[in-house]
Amino acid sequence: MWKGRFTESTAAVVSDFTQSLDLDWELAPWDIAGSVAHAKMLERIGILTSAEAGKIEEGLARIRAEIAESTLVPTRELEDVHMNIESRLIELLGPVGAKLHTGRSRNDQVATTMRLFLRDRLLNIAEGMERLLAELLRNAAKHKDTIVAG
Repeated sequence: MWKGRFTESTAAVVSDFTQSLDLDWELAPWDIAGSVAHAKMLERIGILTSAEAGKIEEGLARIRAEIAESTLVPTRELEDVHMNIESRLIELLGPVGAKLHTGRSRNDQVATTMRLFLRDRLLNIAEGMERLLAELLRNAAKHKDTIVAG
């Protein structure tokens, strides 16, 4: 990503410190979901043809499956989950895969991925709280005549 600006390679200690794959590979499903939505938007506004958008969606579905099957292993050289997925998509589709980045900054992509991830996690928490409340109410009704000291 930074190859054009510097004459020397990054020191290994800096690369190890700044890489985020150890943490963000878990975000892959949400990154892919955001990319699918972005491809649909690019198709809707005429930047991608229907065929291109379809190929991108198929490529992203394949990548999702490869991640689930642990056959796609991220590489640290690509820095993060976003670059690993983008690189694999381009490997699968060629120049069509590179079109997915049109109109979207890496910051946009990271923010969208995090929002999708947090939304799912918050929904899981809310569902757990609903189950807890239902169980508390069930037990309260069951023990409404139980005397408790206190």
